Amino acid sequence: MADPAIAVSGLSKRFGAVAALDAVDFHVEPGTVFGLLGPNGAGKSTAIRVLTTILPPSGGRAEVLGHDVVREPAAVRGLIGLAGQYAAVDKNLTGRENLRLIGRLTHVRHSRVRRRAAELLERFELTEAADRPARTYSGGMRRRLDVAAALVPDPPVLFLDEPTTGLDPQSRNALWDLIRRLVADGTTVLLTTQYLEEADQLASRVVVIDRGRVIADDEPALLKSHLGNTVIELDMVGGERAARAADLLRAGFEEAPQVEGPHLSLVSRDGSRPLLEVLRVLESHDLVPGTVAVREPSLDDVFLQLTGHSGGTPAAGAP
Repeated sequence: MADPAIAVSGLSKRFGAVAALDAVDFHVEPGTVFGLLGPNGAGKSTAIRVLTTILPPSGGRAEVLGHDVVREPAAVRGLIGLAGQYAAVDKNLTGRENLRLIGRLTHVRHSRVRRRAAELLERFELTEAADRPARTYSGGMRRRLDVAAALVPDPPVLFLDEPTTGLDPQSRNALWDLIRRLVADGTTVLLTTQYLEEADQLASRVVVIDRGRVIADDEPALLKSHLGNTVIELDMVGGERAARAADLLRAGFEEAPQVEGPHLSLVSRDGSRPLLEVLRVLESHDLVPGTVAVREPSLDDVFLQLTGHSGGTPAAGAP
């Protein structure tokens, strides 16, 4: 087995009394997409900042292609590209000028910079807009330019911190296709996201962190399969009614019903078949729901099951 492209062992980072990362462990195989998942404030971006040498860890060890992020930060920076949550391009420069500027800043040979910029503009389908100021680009175009900028020095390891946040479905799908092509060419990608769908589409393995700790480590499909294959959602039109309904239905499901205000969710390992029995039981106790929905599990369902709170709930005090 090849050595991991990224190796993290007991990694910790504290900000005063807050443990943003608490003894985190994971390995990323070369030439794959690795998903680092978690709710807002879970520690995903902190992990990226430590792995890219922006922040020093408080404890533990992290290596990128065998180079320690603390002892060999310059070597690590020479091997990685980073696209953060927000596009870091200069709005007043053209797309081409942005890429050439990054080339100079990352010490790409002068004879190579122009050629590399042209290659990336073509790959990211930005050639027609290459000589327009970036401020005229759409959100999806700016995000593609930002990822292209991270690739100017041709790094073997690329960090993408929530790259599709705020993108429309078409732009998101286009960026997913670009990430797949990068990996097919041998790039290792560490991707942070709140969306299990994104991990389903791209990652061969995911780690879920919450409040700075690893709470799950598995393939995306297996992670969802732990929750069953169907989620039944009921709006009980009132928190008290939802709590009563949960008590009535608790015995009929392997996983305990989850209640959030007036909303009740149940995980079924038998598709939607239990729905008729659920409705029969509730009707017999004068607890007919206002609305009913049946869907596949989502990342929020994973978090509810693993942590008891939804994916959008940040850890208190986390950066």
